[in-house]
Amino acid sequence: MADRTTGNTWQRFWGRGGWWRAVLLAVGYLVVFVGVSQLIGVVARPALDLDDLYGDPMSVLLASILPIGVMGLLLLLFAKSLGWLPHLFRRRAEPAPRWMWIAVVITVVPPVMKVFGTDWSRFTPTLVLAILFFGLCVGFAEELLTRGFAVEFLERHGYSERAVFVLSSVVFGLIHLQNLLGGGNPLLVFATVGYAMGFGAMMFLALRVSRWLIVPMLLHALTDPTTLMAAGGINDTSTVVTGGSPALVTLASLFNFVYIVFAIVAVFLLPGARRRTPDRAS
Repeated sequence: MADRTTGNTWQRFWGRGGWWRAVLLAVGYLVVFVGVSQLIGVVARPALDLDDLYGDPMSVLLASILPIGVMGLLLLLFAKSLGWLPHLFRRRAEPAPRWMWIAVVITVVPPVMKVFGTDWSRFTPTLVLAILFFGLCVGFAEELLTRGFAVEFLERHGYSERAVFVLSSVVFGLIHLQNLLGGGNPLLVFATVGYAMGFGAMMFLALRVSRWLIVPMLLHALTDPTTLMAAGGINDTSTVVTGGSPALVTLASLFNFVYIVFAIVAVFLLPGARRRTPDRAS
């Protein structure tokens, strides 16, 4: 694997790491994602249910799965161009404190609660599969971007584990500002950004304790589709859940605050000393 002193100019540039490269990649990701989404929206418009983009499998495929799937593929190609595969998917060798497993547990509980609280009469089996696959694509792309690349950039620059934890979570939260471009309620979008930072912190701990990027990817892949099916959409305040168990779904949503509180606690538990820049050569 190429490090900061080997490889071509492209690899050496990104290999230096640093917070601003993480932000640069995130901004580039958002620009390309919005462009791809707009292009697909124009081309596939006749096939979309514009009143409910999660109402039928074809709309989910074209409006949701295809754009995020393209982004996941582009990120993989980017990683390959840097020579960072399969390193991004297999992280640290040193053991993590056992308390970090709490993050895994508290991110599994809400999706399970939402499964039991969802009004499944509103969904066909094909639509459920489409939304689940969409969640898998989101988990893959967004975790590769933030817990993969962003964490790698920060670690390469020698940031402390505490700083990597905080900064990568902030980057994850900020990419959700893209929902403003889709006409989302600003207050709800900013609330989503705050929740996303807390959730992103849990995903970092899941990565750290499991050592595999696939773990936060799968946890993320469980969270988004169960939220969509339980509440009708992350940024949709007009949907009224009439079946299932709304109380159970509401209780599950309170874990958003649990993530934030546990993230704050974790800040004080993680080491804050600046680390030596790791040797990434292989």
